[in-house]
Amino acid sequence: MDHSPQPLIAAPPELPPGAASDVVEDTIELSGRTVRMLRPRDGDAVLDELLAEDDPDEDRLPFWAELWPSGIALARAVISQPLTGRRVLELGCGLGLVSVTAALAGARVLAVDRSPEATAFTASNAARNDVSVRTAVSAFDEPGPWLREAPWDLVLAADVLYEQRNVPVLLWLLPRLVDTTGEVWLADPGRPSLPTFLAGVDALGWRRDELPADPGVVTIHRLRPATRP
Repeated sequence: MDHSPQPLIAAPPELPPGAASDVVEDTIELSGRTVRMLRPRDGDAVLDELLAEDDPDEDRLPFWAELWPSGIALARAVISQPLTGRRVLELGCGLGLVSVTAALAGARVLAVDRSPEATAFTASNAARNDVSVRTAVSAFDEPGPWLREAPWDLVLAADVLYEQRNVPVLLWLLPRLVDTTGEVWLADPGRPSLPTFLAGVDALGWRRDELPADPGVVTIHRLRPATRP
C-alpha cells in the first residue's frame, strides 16, 4: 500500500499549536523506501481555525496540510535519482515529502513555502526520516536569500499552478534559479493555468519533456533552459 495513515498520540513540540498539532502519520512506500510523514489529521479544522481569526490572511490558507497526488508522484520520480551532493530547491514544499525524498536520495535540499506552518512540518518530517533539509519562509514573488544561492542543480515544484497569478511569477523566477546545467521538474494534475505556463516556457526558448508519472492523474514536466538568462 502506497499511502497508509496511522494515528499519533502526541505531536512533536516544534509543530504549530491548535488543529495543526492534531496529527497522523502517513507511511508512503517509494521504490522500496519507506517515508514517514506527519500531517494534520483534519485539514478542514485547520482552515476553520484560520477563518475564525479577526483578519484571516488569504496567503495562509492551508493548502500545505494535505499530501497531494502531484507531490507523491514527484517524490516517486525523485527517489530513484542519483542526487548525492546536488543542490536542490523545492518551491512550495507543503509538508515536505518531495524535499525529504530528495534528501534521502543524497541531495542538499532547501525547502521554501510562504506558510511558516508548512516549513515547520517539513523540518519535523525531515528529522522523522533522519535527513537534513533547510527551510525558508518565502513567497514566490519575494524570493529572498535563496535566489542569491542560484544557480541550483535541480528545482522541484508540485502542484504550484493552482492559482493563475503564480504563472507570470514562476516564468520570471525559474530562469533566475537554474542555468543551462540545471533542470526544473514541475508536477501538475492538469490545472487550468498549465497551458498558459507551458506556452510561457516555450516562449523562453526552454526545452521540455515529460517524466514517467501517473498517467491521467499527474504529469511531470522536465524543463531545461537552452540559454543562460
